[in-house]
Amino acid sequence: MITIIYKIVKNKILIISILLFSLLSIQSFSQNKIIDQVIAVVGKNAILSSDIETQYFQYKMQGRLQASSTSIKCQILENLLFQKLLLAQAEIDSVEVTEGRVEAEITRRLRHFISQFGSQEKLEEFYEKSIIEIKEEFRELIKDQMLVESVRQAIAQDIGITPSEVKSFFRKIPKDSIPLINSEVEISQIVIEPPISLEEKVKVKERLETFKARILDGENFSTLAILYSDDPGSAKNGGELGMFGRGEMYPEFEAVAFSLDDGDDISKVFETEAGFHLVQLIERRGEYVNVRHILLQPKVSPYDLQKAQIKLDSIENLINTDSISFEDAVKKYSDDPGKINGGLMVNQVTGTSKFEEDQLDPQVLFVINKLKIGEISNPIPMKTFEGKDAFRLLRLDKRTLPHRANLSEDYDRIQNWALEDKKMQIVNEWVKNKIKKSYVWINEKYEDCDFQYDWFDKE
Repeated sequence: MITIIYKIVKNKILIISILLFSLLSIQSFSQNKIIDQVIAVVGKNAILSSDIETQYFQYKMQGRLQASSTSIKCQILENLLFQKLLLAQAEIDSVEVTEGRVEAEITRRLRHFISQFGSQEKLEEFYEKSIIEIKEEFRELIKDQMLVESVRQAIAQDIGITPSEVKSFFRKIPKDSIPLINSEVEISQIVIEPPISLEEKVKVKERLETFKARILDGENFSTLAILYSDDPGSAKNGGELGMFGRGEMYPEFEAVAFSLDDGDDISKVFETEAGFHLVQLIERRGEYVNVRHILLQPKVSPYDLQKAQIKLDSIENLINTDSISFEDAVKKYSDDPGKINGGLMVNQVTGTSKFEEDQLDPQVLFVINKLKIGEISNPIPMKTFEGKDAFRLLRLDKRTLPHRANLSEDYDRIQNWALEDKKMQIVNEWVKNKIKKSYVWINEKYEDCDFQYDWFDKE
């Protein structure tokens, strides 16, 4: 579960070919079992036998081998040749990736895998390395991956697609190869988030002050975080968040975390959108810090929750009697930040308004499965992103049945397919031309590989 004090980041996630988990497993294997040999060179960048064998080993471990070992190794080699070609171009173009971005990317990946293992200690124990050693060991490799991705994106960054190109792309797909689209729904909502009383906020702050006094008297911060913190993502780790830089947390949280001094300094009690916090500094390294925190979230009173439910009952009645449109009610009454889109719910996985059933909260799925198109639900309880109690009305705007993709129902999806295909064609042409102008040497034992690109004969 992700800690709830991290901000939602809307930037595209870096696309990478090798995840850190694979890198760690590969490194462990290569240190013990591979005798290296240069088997290819692109520009100044060499590809080693271990690069092939360790990725092949990882595929075997994951049960992903569906072809002969020779075929798989050829595919791995070509992927590496492609990456090295892009890396060579990054050097020519003087593409730079700041150390801050590299550090943030390493931290992001490590945070994911720490959550998979359950704690930083378990990750370190499994790989017999400290978290700092793991970071340093793969810093250069991750930086290269980011350089490669920057060049790949730059090659096709200004490419667009016209409606006629979309239609032409779709017509070229063989009928028996047109993808099957699962049932999808679009939903709008009106959210009422009751205010939290001043008395409740004071009560929570005073409770955190007692925790601080207990810690200063010798009690363990981590133990109190495990027992009492309302942040599910960090509580199980004793409140520890792991290394983070600026721009990852709420601004108020960062201001306090970065102001703490070394020596297990403990912060004052302070507030963010998530609730009230108490923070303890663990480590500072350059522009990055690691802290523990205890989060307590003020609770909405049952009386105020009931008032929100009654208010939504009235709004539902106004809409059903045509006294106000749903869209106008969203603008006038909703506390949801998504009200600027008419209350349309956004799928955080795809970035679109379309949800497959398994992408919906079970409670939402239960409610909308009883609605007809255009029908509005009764007020239902919910939790906001910050974990606060609220109520909402849901309207089922659209529902599609499982079907083969078509232009009338799935134009946006097909447009994305067509655009990606066009970009891939641009990249393919770039690679073909770049190979002719680049120094490429490959060991002759790979001459029989069925490569996509003509790496050997450049004439």
